[in-house]
Amino acid sequence: MALPASVRAGAAVRDLALRSARLRGSFPAVQLTPRRWLNLQEYQSKKLMADHGVTVQRFFVADSADDALEAAQRLKAKEIVLKAQILAGGRGKGTFNSGLKGGVHLTKDPKTVEQLAKQMIGYNLSTKQTPKDGVKVKKVMVAEALNISRETYFAILMDRACNGPVMVGSPQGGVDIEEVAVTSPELIFKEEIDIFEGIQDHQALQMAKNLGFKGPLQQQAADQIKKLYNLFLKIDATQVEVNPFGETPEGQVVCFDAKINFDDNAEFRQKEIFAMDDKSENEPIENEAAKYDLKYIGLDGNIACFVNGAGLAMATCDIISLNGGKPANFLDLGGGVKEAQVYQAFKLLTADPKVEAILVNIFGGIVNCAIIANGITKACRELELKVPLVVRLEGTNVHEAQRILNESGLPITSASDLEDAAKKAVASVAKK
Repeated sequence: MALPASVRAGAAVRDLALRSARLRGSFPAVQLTPRRWLNLQEYQSKKLMADHGVTVQRFFVADSADDALEAAQRLKAKEIVLKAQILAGGRGKGTFNSGLKGGVHLTKDPKTVEQLAKQMIGYNLSTKQTPKDGVKVKKVMVAEALNISRETYFAILMDRACNGPVMVGSPQGGVDIEEVAVTSPELIFKEEIDIFEGIQDHQALQMAKNLGFKGPLQQQAADQIKKLYNLFLKIDATQVEVNPFGETPEGQVVCFDAKINFDDNAEFRQKEIFAMDDKSENEPIENEAAKYDLKYIGLDGNIACFVNGAGLAMATCDIISLNGGKPANFLDLGGGVKEAQVYQAFKLLTADPKVEAILVNIFGGIVNCAIIANGITKACRELELKVPLVVRLEGTNVHEAQRILNESGLPITSASDLEDAAKKAVASVAKK
C-alpha cells in the first residue's frame, strides 16, 4: 500500500476538489480531472518521457548492488543520485530496517552507490506515507545528479470547460503550485490548446516566455513543451505535471520530476503502459477488487460502504461519521454493473473482520437498481450474511428493485434517503 488508507481515500476526492478549486479561483476555466488508479514508479514515468524526446536526467535501474555499481560506472557523471523506488512520498526522510537513513542519497563515488544499494534493496523503507512496517524496496534508480539554477512549473491537463487540453505554467516552480495560485495568482499562466489543431509554435514560445526562460533557453523550453504535449496525446494522459521544469547552469532545460495521470478508459489501446501498473504496494483486497472492476479503499471503522461513484462514496463516509459511526471502507461499483460484481463486492466486504454492518447507497443513473437488488439478494443467500444490511436505492428501476428486496424474505433494512440510511446503519452497530 502506497499510503495509509484514510489518507488515500481523502486524496482520491477531497485533495482533488481542493486542488481544482484553488486553480479555478485564479482561472475559472481550469479544472483538474479525477486521479486514475494507475501506479507507475518514478523510473517508469521518466522512461516514458525520455522515449518521447523529453529531456530528463540520464539514469539506469538496478535490482542488485552489483547492478547499481555497474550503472554508476556507466553514467560517468560528476555526481550521482541514488533513489529507492517505491510509490510512497517522503523517501528522502525515510528509514530502512537495515538501519540506513534516507531513501535518496547523493555521492560522487560509484563504490558508495554499491554500499548504499546493499542497504536499500531487499529492505523495507518506512516514510510518513507507508504502513508502519514500511515497503520493501526491489529496485533503485541510479541517475545523474544535475544542479538546478532556476525552477519553474508546467502542466498540461484535460479541461472539461473548454473541451480540450490546457497548459498551465508558472515561473515559480519547485513549490506547491496551489500555494502560488492563492498567494500570487498573477504568476499562474494558462493557455487553451485546440485539440484538433494541436499546440502551435507561438503558444509554446509564449508559455516559455511566461515561465521566464531567456535567450536560447526560450526556444529550448518551447521545444520541450511541444514534446510534452505530444507525450500527453500519445499516452492518453489526463494530466502531465512537471515540477520542477528547470534549467541547469550549463544551459539545459530539464524535466526533473513529473506526475502523469492516465485515462483508464484508454486502457484498451495503452496496454503496454497499463501492464506496468505496480500493484505490489496495494493491499491484497484492493488487487482482488480490481479483478472485478471494483475500486476498494480500506478505512478504520466498522460500517462498510457499498456505492457507485467516488463522490457518492465520500459523501456516504462523511454522513456515517456525522451520525456517530465510522466507515470501514468504500467500495465503488462504477457504472456498468453486473450481478456477479455485486456478489463479489459482498464477498470482499464480508471477508473483512472489522465490518459489523453494510450500507448500500446506490444512485441509479446509468446503473439499473434492479440488477443491484438481484445481486444483493443472491449474495445474502449464498454468503449467509450475518451482519446488518441497510439499503438505499434511488433512480433507474428503483420500484422494481424495492419489490425484489421486499419479497426476498431477507432481513434487509430499507432506507428512504442517505441520512436515513446512515442513521439506521449506525444504530444497527450500536445495538450489538
